[in-house]
Amino acid sequence: MELRTLRYFVAVAEELHFGRAAARLHMSQPPLSRAIKQLETEAGAPLFDRSPAGVSLTPVGAVMLDEARSLLHQADRARGRVAAAAGAATLTIGLLGDGTDPGATRLARAYRRSHPRVEARLRDADLTDPTCGLRAKAVDVALTRGPFDESGLAVRELRADPVGALLRADDPLARRDRLGLADLAGRRWFRFPEGTDPLWQSYWNGGEPREGPVVRAVQECRQAVLWNGTVGMTLLDHEPPAGLTVVPLTDMPPSRVVVVWNAGDTNPLIRSFVRTAMAAYHG
Repeated sequence: MELRTLRYFVAVAEELHFGRAAARLHMSQPPLSRAIKQLETEAGAPLFDRSPAGVSLTPVGAVMLDEARSLLHQADRARGRVAAAAGAATLTIGLLGDGTDPGATRLARAYRRSHPRVEARLRDADLTDPTCGLRAKAVDVALTRGPFDESGLAVRELRADPVGALLRADDPLARRDRLGLADLAGRRWFRFPEGTDPLWQSYWNGGEPREGPVVRAVQECRQAVLWNGTVGMTLLDHEPPAGLTVVPLTDMPPSRVVVVWNAGDTNPLIRSFVRTAMAAYHG
């Protein structure tokens, strides 16, 4: 049994949904399903009960989950000890959002100054996974935005930013000084793919189910509005490109900038990163 396949299995077992697990793992659903079927062949028994009502663990799957978590924990611990013995210190950081954020710039400068021997590996994430691959252990810590499912994660808020409606500049609503969600009723919105964290999806859709083009990146959001006349939300202080405008939304809570990591991770580099982030954003 490969460690990668075990990580896939744990993701499905924790999400109990192949679509959400695939999004969490940054992969498509068909290869994930094939990997789980291969693991079931190796185990000699089904690991999941699949029905129209959803997915659930079989008794064999529950045992496999305990063993898989134990094996993956040992593997991660071994990698950390070997890296420490070799003198290699790295921290993989997931990023979602504006790379020109002054808070992120201060954080990068401060962390480099306090950890000159640590190699920071950066991983840009698209909008389908607000944890930036954290649950799949693709990153050690993430600098991102809420809300999302925080189970098993440690989260610290760094800042809250007001949001607005992103509209074409020639949209009649673009002439307004402010808008409420009721003003956007019945409009098509850009939305995220199936399997995207429901809390994240709901926030950026204004708390309601929406119809409209599926997007995965900030640029795709903007193009969906420009080409199709859809609407959506964006940060109020983000300068829109030509042809678009942002109007403040008065009844939406602000978007939270957060630093997040796996709650059980004791890596001292992560703890130091979090302390530095709190100081950089609040300074």
